Amino acid sequence: HNIIMLDLTWYTTLAKPALTPPVWVFAPAWIFLYITIFVALLLFTVTRTRKSKIMGYTYFILQVILNILWTPSFFILNNPALALIDIIALDIFVLLNIIEFYKISKFSGLLLIPYLLWLLFATYLNAGILILN
Repeated sequence: HNIIMLDLTWYTTLAKPALTPPVWVFAPAWIFLYITIFVALLLFTVTRTRKSKIMGYTYFILQVILNILWTPSFFILNNPALALIDIIALDIFVLLNIIEFYKISKFSGLLLIPYLLWLLFATYLNAGILILN
């Protein structure tokens, strides 16, 4: 069987930019972010409004797809350039998602700001790895 696995060995050999956190930071950060993303979606969904929610849901789905695609593009394909294109698109769609959620539920939009900030930091890390390697 050919099982695709994350190549963390490859990652450890890469030159990394300044401010790269230790590997153990990523799991708790993402757990926190996934909780806030879920709560933001929940609040957006349950908020009663006469405004259309279609763009909020569209941007949410698109950013989730881009989020899912980043890991295989970086760790399985070992392609920081492709991952950088993905994460820049992800940054844009999360910003659009925040704007649309905020129109319906201010708190739900605000809950996505830590996610965007982390993604911008991850974009810096991804770009730094691409440049340095």
